[in-house]
Amino acid sequence: MGWTDKTISALVEPNRAHRKAYVDPDLFELEMERIFERLWIYIGHESQVKSPGDYYLAQVGRQPMVMTRDHNGEIHVLYNRCPHRGTQLCSARKGNAGRRIRCSYHAWMFNLDGSLDRIPASEGYDGTDLKMDAPEFQVQKAPRADNYRGFWFASLAEEGPDLESHLGYAKTAFDQLIDRAPGGETEVVGECFHMIQQSNWKIFLENQLDASHPGATHESTGVAAMTVEREMRGVGNEPPVAYGFLSDFARLGIDGWGKFGTVGHPQGHCTLEGYMGLRPDDEDTNEYVRLMYEAYGEEQAEEILGVNLHHVLVYPCLSVQPPLQQLRAVRPLGPDRTLTEIWHFRLKDAPEAIYQRALGYYYLVNSPSTMVNADDLFNWWKVQHGLNSNASDWVSFHRNAGFDVVEDDVRKSTPGSMSEMPMRHMMQVWKNYMASNDGEK
Repeated sequence: MGWTDKTISALVEPNRAHRKAYVDPDLFELEMERIFERLWIYIGHESQVKSPGDYYLAQVGRQPMVMTRDHNGEIHVLYNRCPHRGTQLCSARKGNAGRRIRCSYHAWMFNLDGSLDRIPASEGYDGTDLKMDAPEFQVQKAPRADNYRGFWFASLAEEGPDLESHLGYAKTAFDQLIDRAPGGETEVVGECFHMIQQSNWKIFLENQLDASHPGATHESTGVAAMTVEREMRGVGNEPPVAYGFLSDFARLGIDGWGKFGTVGHPQGHCTLEGYMGLRPDDEDTNEYVRLMYEAYGEEQAEEILGVNLHHVLVYPCLSVQPPLQQLRAVRPLGPDRTLTEIWHFRLKDAPEAIYQRALGYYYLVNSPSTMVNADDLFNWWKVQHGLNSNASDWVSFHRNAGFDVVEDDVRKSTPGSMSEMPMRHMMQVWKNYMASNDGEK
């Protein structure tokens, strides 16, 4: 189908979205062009290229990219393509190229900033119009690359809002990942988990702030965790704090998630508030708070620890959970296939117990092997299959529709509800991006 701005706009109404937004392959190609290859997309954290010569691969829309650190300590985001014959320059997920990147096909050599350094048997080009310093023979850089506090993004559009303008309130996600460290730094731990979901990328984002699903989808996991907790207490052992991440799914029930508010911010970003501040009154937490007081002073430390955030969606590419020290990057592969990368971070100078507590959530809730993820993946697969059906053309987002609290350009869910405001908000922003050739609006 030849999609126009008008026909795309008709896919999104105030309370619902058309199923074709999730299944149509032509729309997916337009999403790559108008969203993922135009907006600011997450590349990685500076700690992933810690040393000179380090590189790390990333995908921006349909484009293979590589993040490098040169021998002056500068970070670059390049297209992962040799300008000679098109060979992918770096094939390992990560590594160290040494002084230069060497193309494995014809041994052209490039500096870590993408500039052409040398060509073997270069006399073969004498008398031709190949010029070593010509732009077409350098590894092409992303048109725009920038970072916010060490978190690197790239935009493949030559023009548009700068990174901080695009992030807006979502900067809080990264502030929290750094400021919650007594040492004022954070770093990636190891390699990420990779998952390929048999579902559209928007289904993943919608699920992250869907307050009405946890008590239903994950009830059996919660019941199992409560049983283990009860058995441990029965023999005089206190269950690890991390078990509560699972038992809460049953303890709160289906209706108990209304107390967690959601907020829709400009550019499509959304937040979930009021859940898992992770500040119980125990020895490990108290030691962590003491270190935060030493590092920041009591007043500033309390401001940092008092930020009411559990989850931040950085549209369209990230799901960040700052109190749990993790980040999920979204890389769409097709209308019904999405790669997610699940990263974990260590807070400098925080007690090991605090790291292990957050790691418990990483393993018990977000890793590919958990019952929680299995429940979600199965539901998302079923949603994708259902949306291919002709039974109905529309996806409903009616819960608490018409009752959002709007303050300037911020939209808040009805207090005490399990509102589907985030879904309505993100689809309206999706429509704006998709039905405008002028970029962000």
